[in-house]
Amino acid sequence: MELVNFFIYLLTMMGIYSLFALSLNLQLGYTGLINFGQVMFFIVGAYASGVLTTWLGMPIVVGIVAAMLIAGVVGMLVSLPTRSLTADYWAISTLVAAETVRIIAINEEWLTGGTFGIMNIPQPLRALFLPAAYPAVFLSITLALVALVYILIHFITDSPFGRELRCIRDDEDLCLSMGKNTRKLKVQAMFLAGMVAGLGGALFAHYVTFISPQNFRPIETFLMFAMVVIGGLGNHRGAILGAIIIETFNVSTRFIGGPLEISSAFMGSLRMALIGVLIIAFLRFRPEGILRERKKLYD
Repeated sequence: MELVNFFIYLLTMMGIYSLFALSLNLQLGYTGLINFGQVMFFIVGAYASGVLTTWLGMPIVVGIVAAMLIAGVVGMLVSLPTRSLTADYWAISTLVAAETVRIIAINEEWLTGGTFGIMNIPQPLRALFLPAAYPAVFLSITLALVALVYILIHFITDSPFGRELRCIRDDEDLCLSMGKNTRKLKVQAMFLAGMVAGLGGALFAHYVTFISPQNFRPIETFLMFAMVVIGGLGNHRGAILGAIIIETFNVSTRFIGGPLEISSAFMGSLRMALIGVLIIAFLRFRPEGILRERKKLYD
């Protein structure tokens, strides 16, 4: 039974991180926006839904929808003053924004609970099922939402709007010469990406039922980048595949330290180093990732 619960936990976390990977892929893989502050959407989504449902007593559905909208607005606000910056300055600005959000979460105890975080976050449909069966129910909810988001993002990126985003990624000057408002498109891309990642953050909060600033360290952005780079830039299925691979590696390696008598601190550092080596190897030998982007040809 413990093994089954572990696999359910692993699959649930894969689903949640698939949403983060899809969000980052929409920015990096389709629009060419290097967001080193992807974790800020994670923070905002988790805390928004946690505060609304736990402290204000709002329904869980309201909390999740509000988390998506708030995270989307945060993405839009971050992109407004930086939308004219080049890729490197954009990346630095998003990193600063993410750290600002995290520091706010640590220090504004009246809003976030500070370092003590938020406890007893309610779970959807929890009272309708037995405790032993509920993890599978939450997994089903997560997978259904991932499938829905995948379909919607695929529809969006396959539309003229998606082609405009890819035009920004490939050659922004060309996109400008065609009369496209690239600044507006970047803001819209960040809003959509923020909503998707905000959904992931809300699901994480309701799954673990406790959140604190320790859950949202900058290393989370590093993991999301690994998922997208390894899975395949510009490929939604690749983003999900990358989330499955990295989350499996991230969770399974925690069990190696015991038999090998390796401390958890050293094992954690080694795990991150190995993921870094994987990123470098893929960027060097297969920059398109495991699943390449499928580019359409038009007559």
